[in-house]
Amino acid sequence: MSVFESPSFDDHELVHFASDATTGLQTIIAVHSTALGCACGGCRLWPYRSSEEALEDVLRLSRGMSYKNALAGISLGGGKAVIIADAAMKTAELMRAFGRVVERLGGRYVTAEDVGVTVQDMQFVAEETRFVHGLPHENRAGGDPSPYTAQGVFLGMKAALTHRFGRADFRGIRVLVQGVGSVGFNLCKILHAAGAELIVADVDGTRLERVKASLPVTIVGVADLVTQEADIYAPCALGAVLNDETIPVLKSGIVAGAANNQLARAEHGEMLRQRGILYAPDYVINSGGIINVWSEMNCLTKESVCEKISRIYDTALKIFKKADEQGSTSNRVADEMALALMQRKAT
Repeated sequence: MSVFESPSFDDHELVHFASDATTGLQTIIAVHSTALGCACGGCRLWPYRSSEEALEDVLRLSRGMSYKNALAGISLGGGKAVIIADAAMKTAELMRAFGRVVERLGGRYVTAEDVGVTVQDMQFVAEETRFVHGLPHENRAGGDPSPYTAQGVFLGMKAALTHRFGRADFRGIRVLVQGVGSVGFNLCKILHAAGAELIVADVDGTRLERVKASLPVTIVGVADLVTQEADIYAPCALGAVLNDETIPVLKSGIVAGAANNQLARAEHGEMLRQRGILYAPDYVINSGGIINVWSEMNCLTKESVCEKISRIYDTALKIFKKADEQGSTSNRVADEMALALMQRKAT
């Protein structure tokens, strides 16, 4: 199957494949849209089973960044990068090689952290390219985006609670958190402080030990998490967790998490609606990290980042209300709103 035949191609402006024999770098950079500005999105390092799987992921992630940036109200287009590698293959030289690939694109794509990539990795990338953010700065936006992403997800959950149950108080609310990496762990801390009861799962035992040592959580197996009785299910690992197998057994009234592309297919949003489950579109509520990156690019303060992130609550409420009024799904309404913003700017 060629890239043009992929169901996720969706008129991408650019799909760039690159490799470096010395470091073993294999990377794909996808630019979905530059209608709102240069394409910006994180770099994900993951041991994909095939280049086809990596291509499908980067295309879906890139398109999601276009929609995310549009609804976040920031002047950035959508792009994403993936590096096909496992953690043992990641070296400073591999990240520098990736930086050289980004530099050759001349600013059409700007990179930052994502799954498998750290602030330190981005500092190596920055040795080879100007087009990188998510770097630490004194007294202004930048650095690790995960706390900002977690804060936005929390606000999305709060909006969902308000819309679904008429309350914004988390006391006694049971939340299932799937994935307690950087974002998931920060989200757990915020939820605990708000009074929520936490049930968590992760494939990484070290992460589970960290969260258990810090917070009162119940740990269950990843396969068992989705079947637990809860108010909110928060996918915070990889995507496609809402699918034909999981939706029928889901026992949470709300889905609101940090993972990208949680719906395996768009029609799974309708499956959730038919079951009476409120879905907070992932790219709407997990935009705190990219808002931080955009603020860094514009030399804004950390306070301004939090102010802009606070708007996620109102955006999510608007989507939920509109979906109810139209008898539609929240993911469809969010997509339509994002596309309208992109098209308006393009014309």
